[in-house]
Amino acid sequence: MWPTLLRWRRAALVPSPRAIRLLVVLAVASLVVAAFAPGAWTVGPAAGGALVLLVLADGLLAGGMVAFRVAAPGDGEVGEALAITVEAHLARHGAWTRPRVALATDPRLCPGGRLDLALTPAAARDGQWHGVADPAPTRRGTGHIAQGWLRWQGPLGLAHRQRRTALGAVVRVWPNLAPARGKALQIFLRDAAFGLIARRIRGDGSEFEALAEYQPGMDRRRIEWKASARHARLLAREHEVERNNQIVLAFDCGQAMCEPIAGLARIDRAVTAALTTAWVALKAEDRVALFGFAAKPLVMSPFVTSPHQFRRLQEAAAALDYTADDANFTLAMATLATRLQRRSLIVVFADFSDPTGAELMIEMCARLVQRHRVLFVVMRDEDLDRLASAAIGGPGDVARAVVAQSLIRQRALVLTRLRQAGVRVIETPWEAIGTRLLETYLAIKREGSIG
Repeated sequence: MWPTLLRWRRAALVPSPRAIRLLVVLAVASLVVAAFAPGAWTVGPAAGGALVLLVLADGLLAGGMVAFRVAAPGDGEVGEALAITVEAHLARHGAWTRPRVALATDPRLCPGGRLDLALTPAAARDGQWHGVADPAPTRRGTGHIAQGWLRWQGPLGLAHRQRRTALGAVVRVWPNLAPARGKALQIFLRDAAFGLIARRIRGDGSEFEALAEYQPGMDRRRIEWKASARHARLLAREHEVERNNQIVLAFDCGQAMCEPIAGLARIDRAVTAALTTAWVALKAEDRVALFGFAAKPLVMSPFVTSPHQFRRLQEAAAALDYTADDANFTLAMATLATRLQRRSLIVVFADFSDPTGAELMIEMCARLVQRHRVLFVVMRDEDLDRLASAAIGGPGDVARAVVAQSLIRQRALVLTRLRQAGVRVIETPWEAIGTRLLETYLAIKREGSIG
C-alpha cells in the first residue's frame, strides 16, 4: 500500500453553488427594485453584502482539517478493481459536513483521469471520515495519482472549504492473471499433476518408449502385431510424452490489437489468455518465451524454464506498449525465425483489417510453417457481427450492413488461406479465447508435433 499523510491547518474558502444561485437571485431582484423604486436601490447591495458575510461565517463554522490520508496499492492488474482508501480528520463535523474527494489520476487508472468519492463518518470516531473507491484500470503500465482535492461545507451550505495537494502516488498495472488463479485451472493442474500426466508420461506421446501388454481400452492401432505373434500375446506400443518443447507467444502490438473490445484492448485480452497457457506449459516442463512487435520488434524475452520464473514472463508482458503503428509482420517474423534454433510452437496473437497487411502475414506464416508449428489466434469481431445482423431502418443501415458483410468475408478468406498454408487457427469470442487456447495447446502437445 502507498500511504500519504498530510497535515493541513488552512484551507481555501469558496462559495457553494447554493450561494451562487442566491447571489444571482439577489442581483435580479436588485434590478427589479431599482427599476420600480429607484430610491430603494441600496437594498440590493445591502442584501449582497449580507450574503457575503453569511458565506464567510459559514466557511468559518465549517472548520479546518487536521489530516488527510490516501492509500492506494502499488500494484494492480488490468481489468481488476483497485482498492483506493481515503481518510480525513476534520476539526468540526456534523451531518452538514458532507466531505468529498477528487483525485487526478492517469487515464489508464480511471476513465477521464478523475476519481470522485464521497466520504462517510467512521464508526466510533468523532471527526473521522473515510471512503473506498474501486476503479478498474483499462490499460497496462505505470499510472500516477497526481493530485487530490478535499472539500467539505459549512452548516448553512453556503461555503465550501477546499484544499489541493500534490500526491505523487505510483500504481503499476500488470497483465491480468485472474484466470491463472481461478479454481478451474487450479483443479485442472492438480488433476494433471497427480493423474493425467502421470498416466500419460508413457502411452500417449509421440516418442517410442517400450512394449507393454495390451489392456482393454487401449487404442487398437497401437498393437504391435509382429511382436504379439512372437510372444503369443497382444503387445502394444507405449510412447513418451514430449517435454522441454519451446513455446513462443508472439503479440501484434499494432493499431488493430490496441482497439478496445468489451472495455479492454484486444492485446490485454490476448495477454491474459497467453499467460494462463504459459503457466500450464511451464507446469508441463515446456519452455516459454514472449515476443512483441509492431512496426519493429519491441520485446523478446529469454525462454523461461520453470514455474518459479513465471514473473519474468509477466514483466515482459507488462512491457508490451500500445502503439498506433501498423504491424510489420515481415520484419517481425523474420527476426523471430532467426532467433529460434530449434523447432518451436509459435502462437501468434494478431488482428488485421488491411488486405495488403493480411497478404504479408499469410506469406510469413507460411514460411514459418516449413520449420515450426504455428498457431494463429484471433478474436471474433463482435462489432462487425452486430452491424451485419442489425435491423434495416434506412439507406445508412443498408450501407453499414453491406460493408460489415464484406469485411466478414475478407476475414474468413484470410483465415481459410492460413489454414490451407498449414497454420492452425483459433477464431473465437474474447470470453472463450483462454479456454480455446489452452485446449489447443494440450491437443498439439498430445500429438507430439512440436519438437
